[in-house]
Amino acid sequence: MDRNTIIAVILSVIVITAGMTIQAVLFPPEMPPAAASEEEMPSESTAPLPVQSGSEITAEGSVEDASPFEIAAGSYVIVFDPMGGDISSIRLSEHLDNGSPVELVFRDPDDADLFTLYAGGDRNAPIDDAFSHSIENREDFTIVAFSRDFVSADGNPFTIEKRYAIPLNGEYMIQLQVNISTPDGSPVPLNDGSIMYSVSVGPQIGPSFSSVSNSYDYRRVSVRYDGRSMKNAGFDDGVFVSDSDETVDWMALAGKYFAFIFISETDGIIASAYAEQSESSTEVPQKDVIYLNRTASGSSSVSDMYSFYAGPKVKSNLDIYDTRSSNAFNIEGHDLTDIIEGSWLSWLESILNWILQTFHKVIPNYGVAIILLTILIKLLLQPLTKKGMDSTAKMGALAPKINEIKERYPNDPEAQNAAMAKLYKEEGINPMGSCIPMLIQFPIFIALYGLLNTNFDLRGSMFIPGWIPDLSIPDTIFTLPFGIPLLGSQVHLLPILYTFSMIFSMKITQSGSQAGQQQSMIAFMTYGMPIIFFFIMYNAPSGLLLYWTTVNLISIGQQLFVNRRKKAAYAEEIAEHDAARKARKEAKRKSRRK
Repeated sequence: MDRNTIIAVILSVIVITAGMTIQAVLFPPEMPPAAASEEEMPSESTAPLPVQSGSEITAEGSVEDASPFEIAAGSYVIVFDPMGGDISSIRLSEHLDNGSPVELVFRDPDDADLFTLYAGGDRNAPIDDAFSHSIENREDFTIVAFSRDFVSADGNPFTIEKRYAIPLNGEYMIQLQVNISTPDGSPVPLNDGSIMYSVSVGPQIGPSFSSVSNSYDYRRVSVRYDGRSMKNAGFDDGVFVSDSDETVDWMALAGKYFAFIFISETDGIIASAYAEQSESSTEVPQKDVIYLNRTASGSSSVSDMYSFYAGPKVKSNLDIYDTRSSNAFNIEGHDLTDIIEGSWLSWLESILNWILQTFHKVIPNYGVAIILLTILIKLLLQPLTKKGMDSTAKMGALAPKINEIKERYPNDPEAQNAAMAKLYKEEGINPMGSCIPMLIQFPIFIALYGLLNTNFDLRGSMFIPGWIPDLSIPDTIFTLPFGIPLLGSQVHLLPILYTFSMIFSMKITQSGSQAGQQQSMIAFMTYGMPIIFFFIMYNAPSGLLLYWTTVNLISIGQQLFVNRRKKAAYAEEIAEHDAARKARKEAKRKSRRK
């Protein structure tokens, strides 16, 4: 392997590793008929804001039945909890996790539910009293309404109503309307001076997990400000607070395949967005709770609308909310597809995904489709890789001369390299011949990494029963009774096959032409780099490792074929060049004698 090829391989490692770690950005909609209020709510006044401690409110009256209940509607199976009028469970009926509908609310028993309200923004005082409830099944929506009367510390009565609208057409969106009013026209007594209430989502999005310490699974909090792209939240001592100079459009809690996106549909009511992240020794090892803080108001009644996307990170499910007429809630303008974090080569990922889906339609097995996609890419890149393989075969044919140079200069690496450079020039070998094609292939490698690492369609897709039941997770052949540092207790076969195939591929593509210090670099590239990649890729999804292993196996087959077919021809060509050079030298000697 020549010096420039080694540089190209090192560059490929840098670029691929960067691609693996980067990874990638006017009018309120109307309330659907299902959740529309019977009366138009009066606009908020500019009366002085009453200051009331959020914890000092008392529920009035009593509720006969405060037992949790389950509603199956559209794409959801939702468990509502009258204690607070919240949601304690959201299961997706169309998506499975270990054979059961995916549970999107990952929580400990003592954790707050989704959409818990905190009076006055006091996050230590959730409004979790029992609410009365009603259920109404309409043509397009199921409506679940909760209501409870309260009284403030100074005796002012008010009512909180929470109305959930669940579409029956299969969309992954829930709308929540929070109505708060006083019976005598006095200001709502919940303000703490700047915040009327907070509403939370958390503590974590499912499916459940035991660790998110590797780059192939994660939980992130993101925020999108009006007119700007989404960005991931940075936590300072476990806390994130939105930019006070920006207007929050939505806040999200997302995993690799699913997302919660919490949107305020009522203009101007969000004072700030807030999030807390913490590590835990309980069943939920990492908790991320997000809050939208509703600005204080001097009005006697408020009616606030929130949209809540709870579903897969799939473009077709998200982009319907860019156009009012495409969704049941007439939502538009929030750019929810920002939550799908692709690489800077997302356009190339889309092309490769289209090809992958085409193969899957022909053979409905994504493992087979990945292999066919890999073969197609190798065929398309063959004109680029052929030159590099021919160069490797030709340098293999030069092995006798290279060994002769090494024997001639056994202790002089510089002289060896100079002699080899002269030999390459005489034989017409371009050391860059295998470097440039590798660089051209980098964008495809990065795009395929992004595609196969996060492709939702691979989730739960079986390749080989008993070995690779799910291409979106590592293949586990057995579990050890103890853990291995950096690897864990699960034994994965594909990373082992990938590593050995990478080592063999490196060995057959090196010419043995380097001398001196370059020999140690060759050894590192042949053995050290595959071992490093073994640890990097150990917990990678099976689909991604299947691609890389197939690439290695195809490359091995191609190089062996080229070596067998052309090495002898190149040896004959080199012999002819030697004979011609000898003839020219002999002719020069004869001409000088004359």
